[in-house]
Amino acid sequence: MALDLSSLEKAVGMLKKAVDLTSPENLAAMTEDQQDLTKAGVIQYFEFTYELCWKFMKRWLEMNMGAVYVDGVTRRELFRLSAESGLISDVEQWMDYHHARNETSHTYARDTAEEIFQTAKTFLADAQTLLEHLEEKND
Repeated sequence: MALDLSSLEKAVGMLKKAVDLTSPENLAAMTEDQQDLTKAGVIQYFEFTYELCWKFMKRWLEMNMGAVYVDGVTRRELFRLSAESGLISDVEQWMDYHHARNETSHTYARDTAEEIFQTAKTFLADAQTLLEHLEEKND
């Protein structure tokens, strides 16, 4: 049974649109409040997309390895299994995304928001790659 990837496709697509809105040219044309709101939107799409990414990794691993190998594992172990299965390439980078995601729900400070905004832009490429790998391996 294949995974229905439509929700992940939509989330990655929306994150891409949000990131594209933050090109230097676009940001330069915005007021500071507009910039803050636009960046906040990127961060929110990052949160949502990250959550879907790790859940789809888990679902794919459960379907292809068996739930017994996946249930109850730590996030690091989940990412390690995903890397071994060819879904992702860099466990530490995904752990960085995990930590950034945790920061979004615990604190809001301008410096932290800017760091997470930059992380979200990096995350986009890895989310797109994960989606491509899931599509290739989705049977």
